[in-house]
Amino acid sequence: MINKKLVLMKIAVLSDFHFGYAYNSELEADSFENAAEAMERAIEGGADLVLIAGDIFDSRYPKTPVWTHAMRILAKPLLADGNGTKLVSCTKELKRITKHTLSHLPVVSLHGNHEFRGKDSNTLEALENAGLLVHLHKDTIVFEKDGTRVAVHGMSWVPDRYAKRELDEWNPKPLDGCVNILLLHQSISPYIFSPLDAPSLTSKNLPKGFDIIFDGHLHRPGSDSVDGVPLMFTGSTVITQFEKGEAGADKGYYEIELAAGERPKISFKPIENGRKFFFEDVATAGGLRANVESKLNGILTDGFAKKPLVKLKISGKESEYVPQDIKEIERVYGERAVLRFVNDLESPEMAEKSELLRSMREDGMPVEEKGLRLLHDNLQEMNFSSSFDTHAVFDLLVEGRVDNAFDILTGQQSTLSSLLKK
Repeated sequence: MINKKLVLMKIAVLSDFHFGYAYNSELEADSFENAAEAMERAIEGGADLVLIAGDIFDSRYPKTPVWTHAMRILAKPLLADGNGTKLVSCTKELKRITKHTLSHLPVVSLHGNHEFRGKDSNTLEALENAGLLVHLHKDTIVFEKDGTRVAVHGMSWVPDRYAKRELDEWNPKPLDGCVNILLLHQSISPYIFSPLDAPSLTSKNLPKGFDIIFDGHLHRPGSDSVDGVPLMFTGSTVITQFEKGEAGADKGYYEIELAAGERPKISFKPIENGRKFFFEDVATAGGLRANVESKLNGILTDGFAKKPLVKLKISGKESEYVPQDIKEIERVYGERAVLRFVNDLESPEMAEKSELLRSMREDGMPVEEKGLRLLHDNLQEMNFSSSFDTHAVFDLLVEGRVDNAFDILTGQQSTLSSLLKK
């Protein structure tokens, strides 16, 4: 007789739904359909706890239809029967409605960089007020089922330059008698690198003693081990970045199984009905149209549940690029695929910009200085007034405060002092 292990608790870890991405376009429904499938599979798979590692929304200010779709999906755990998971404690005070909904399938989430509003309330707080989830930011919550306790220590996104300082100030410690999970949504070097804001978190300075570390933000699922501790990158449930590394990569979520006397078992669960993504390099030499059609004919041989997304990066000489050929390709293949073209063509103007980037790379200038220099040069080129502090505007952009930076540049905000005090 085979003695199967007894799974005491299952935890589903999802991230980066990006609800509202590609709004009012052919890809509009993808973020909702993919997240709904992932959530439904997690529930049907017997999840006792759902963790979301940030970027539920794609925008800090979601449109009303986006809110409607999002809340329908996030309400699904409330319709699930409780599997006996009980709240033990939480370092933040929970509202009555939250405590009530935790009697169903509990959902715990961070906010990500797409939802960050500084000291302003964000979308995750609204979802918590509606009783749909518990929003963690430098908080720890503990659940128990069948004698197994899980402590989730969560820090939501902060600008990357401050992440190490914020994590050190919080100083989360693993709890005795618990499986301890650290949940983050940050750039962590060398896995994720922001060109504007170098990560202050690295694989070497992450807190010690946790059983598993999960990080959102990176859109490709993956894993590593840091001092024997699994470092997991949840990935996104929808394609948003259209990078070559995303082509062919599955979208989905992770499942953790906890069994008595065994180390946590972590497995990836791909969604089955997502849109397929292909990235192809195409040269102008030998005839751009013929080259593109050859690539597309090679891709569009199998049946797809949804029209595949195909990004074609065109390289070669600008003189060999014929815009009319691209329009004709879109007309012929538009019913079978969602096409995205990006040009990497040689021209005198592009050569000048490439030389600028090459010289900055060779002189060893820090990434932040490079970004600041590019901002300064571009503002000068566009004849923007020099009455404002370029460094301060750059800092606003790094922190995601694009609206504030825009107000400064357009003269709607004359000074920075009131903004910098926020």
